[in-house]
Amino acid sequence: MSSSSRPRRPADPLDIVDVDSLLTDEERAVRATVRRVCDDLVEPHVAQWYEQGELPARELAAQLGRHGLLGMHLEGYGCAGMSSVDYGLACLELEASDSGIRSLVSVQGSLAMYAIHAFGSEAHKEEWLPQMAAGEAIGCFGLTEPDHGSDPASMRTRARRDGADWVLEGSKLWITNGSVADVAVVWADAGEEHGGIRGFVVPTDTPGFEAHEITHKMSLRASVTAELALSGVRLPGEAVLPGVTGMRGPLSCLTEARYGIVWGCLGAARSSLEVARRYSCERVQFGRPIGAFQLTQAKLARMSTELQLGRLLALHLGRRKDAVGLRPEQVSVGKYNNVTKALEICRTARTVLGASGISGELPVMRHANNLESVLTYEGTVEMHTLVIGQALTGEPAFR
Repeated sequence: MSSSSRPRRPADPLDIVDVDSLLTDEERAVRATVRRVCDDLVEPHVAQWYEQGELPARELAAQLGRHGLLGMHLEGYGCAGMSSVDYGLACLELEASDSGIRSLVSVQGSLAMYAIHAFGSEAHKEEWLPQMAAGEAIGCFGLTEPDHGSDPASMRTRARRDGADWVLEGSKLWITNGSVADVAVVWADAGEEHGGIRGFVVPTDTPGFEAHEITHKMSLRASVTAELALSGVRLPGEAVLPGVTGMRGPLSCLTEARYGIVWGCLGAARSSLEVARRYSCERVQFGRPIGAFQLTQAKLARMSTELQLGRLLALHLGRRKDAVGLRPEQVSVGKYNNVTKALEICRTARTVLGASGISGELPVMRHANNLESVLTYEGTVEMHTLVIGQALTGEPAFR
């Protein structure tokens, strides 16, 4: 076959159906800016952070805040007020570097800041949101408990009235940013007479509040994870979030954060696919690049197709979110599909790389390990399956 008659590869082999053509120039500019930030601040260090199980969270948050990435999709109070699609593209680029970095930004902006922005008093917003947007204060979100993950309504953390004050007792587990946070949004059962589940804005220097970092993790090692212990944490009456009662509060925050995961996990998948694609073109066995063999091409084709379908789904959900908002089951479809497919892409990419795939010199095994956590947190794959099933049948299968 002559060189002129050979089929040409697309300009971007990771976007052979031209999903990028659906983005505006402004959206592509946002993506490029976040990619440069990650290249400068994260990529030179993240493999070492992961290997050592450490993250300079406070320094990194301050740098990300200076670039407007914290709470970027929120309006006012020092937040950038970007679109949902802009935020999704940012999450994708952040997670292309590491899921732990996207988790830091997601918990800060879509859980802690969103809870205060959506349900807090004006005093809460003015005190905390500008600091958090700038990265001068770090937030965490205390919902999951040692015995209550998928069933947060059964939480044991209690809030009781004592005169004009609230007193919190309980514990929370697997809390991202917990041991470096300046403020925690803690959910507790206040009893039916006070609205059931309530959220509280808790400065972490309040007596009785303790945070203990969780170590020896095999996943999300470039992320701070902690257990929170609340023992007689006394708060003024105005510490409660006035804008919501019941489980609607924490669940709406989780829906907000899950939307970022729909995009973010595709960053890990894209990074892994690109490493595998490039390696397949360079690695020679039996006298030819392994990318010339049919089985390798089948893997690459499957990975590429799933990545592009995931991007199309994420972009559709982002456009809908900006236009009319999203229903929880729509976000569940996004997280269920994109995280499972992203994890499959990372695992398959590892097989293309052979033994090199387990090396920390390449990001693929790190991405795969991280996605094992992403598959579970903010709603396990099983729970999202049941959310979708209920939407299809009208029958709840949770109990």
